[in-house]
Amino acid sequence: MKKKLFVLHIRRCFVTALCLLSLICTSCQHRAAEKEDSDPGVGQQLVKKSQVTKKKKKTISLLPQASGSPYEMLVIMGEEQWERPMGRALFNVLDTDLPGVAQPERQFRISRIDPSSYGNLYKVFRNIIKVDIQNIYSVAKFKFARDVYARGQMIMTLQAPDEASMEKLLTENGDQLLDFFNKAELNREINFLEDKHNPIAEEHVKKIFGCEVWVPVELNKYKLGKDFFWAGTNKGSKDMNFVMYTYPYTDPNTFTLDYYMHKRDSVMKKNIPGGPEGSYMTTQHEFVDVMDATVKGEYAQKARGLWRVEGDRMGGPFVAQSRVDVANNRVVVVEGFVYAPESLKRNLIRKLEAVLYTLSLPNEQNVEDFTYGLEEITIVPGED
Repeated sequence: MKKKLFVLHIRRCFVTALCLLSLICTSCQHRAAEKEDSDPGVGQQLVKKSQVTKKKKKTISLLPQASGSPYEMLVIMGEEQWERPMGRALFNVLDTDLPGVAQPERQFRISRIDPSSYGNLYKVFRNIIKVDIQNIYSVAKFKFARDVYARGQMIMTLQAPDEASMEKLLTENGDQLLDFFNKAELNREINFLEDKHNPIAEEHVKKIFGCEVWVPVELNKYKLGKDFFWAGTNKGSKDMNFVMYTYPYTDPNTFTLDYYMHKRDSVMKKNIPGGPEGSYMTTQHEFVDVMDATVKGEYAQKARGLWRVEGDRMGGPFVAQSRVDVANNRVVVVEGFVYAPESLKRNLIRKLEAVLYTLSLPNEQNVEDFTYGLEEITIVPGED
């Protein structure tokens, strides 16, 4: 009897051990499957690494994502007010042409609704301008609030004691309003690129230059050279292109218009050939503007203009940024250029402009958001 009980006990222990072993194997298989799903290749490994090392802290919001397309503007204003001088002044500011393109193109697409129609459908729009004219105010001001009804939303309020003072502010300082919403759109694009960018391009830039930059995932064709990198969509229409190159930093005269165009022409002629034999990219010198700027607290030169292909009928807009890498005694140039002969180019070139601001030199850390330089206010939903 004792022998039978002992045998039965041994069998139970053996069965229990088999069950535990089965559970352990199943768990290991699940973990392996999860690893395969979440880590199928080098590309996604790089995305995860980038997000860990570069990502800024973000708060979780229960608000919906802001609606509307980039560079769309919703104005909340009655028709009579819209047709009066103040409304015309606001329209003239928003209707300004985009700089650096060959054909006229507006900086913003404008929609207007009456305040009585400003319901829940419109309150989640990404860019909103409201008017608050009351004699309780002493001077005209631009004020803004963010993420009131939706994530990524910017609401600007035009506060003034009367319409005449607001008309004057818009006429004399309308560039502040444009600058504000352009920065808001650039910040949105930079935040998007932070979460979703091309890891292969990022790795190429790291190996060639020791820098980091966030290139859109759709730019998935590449050319590598000595101190040179190109990534593009290469679709034949609505093409976006990113270029990065370096050259030795010699003296402050490096940052003149003539020197910039000379250097750009020589680099592009060597690295960006056209379709027909002997053709190459060059710069339309008469349409180039350069300006001094500050990026991450350091000097930078911004350039905007038109490119063309010598020996072919191709061309389009470009935007560029030149910065000094002091540690390596070199100038680092990042550029975006667009080829879209039958399409509007605003959203394409602005997207590439955002890419330029994601550049981190070897001695730099995270990308920073633009600041707005205007008074920020709180708008309580339901009370505006």
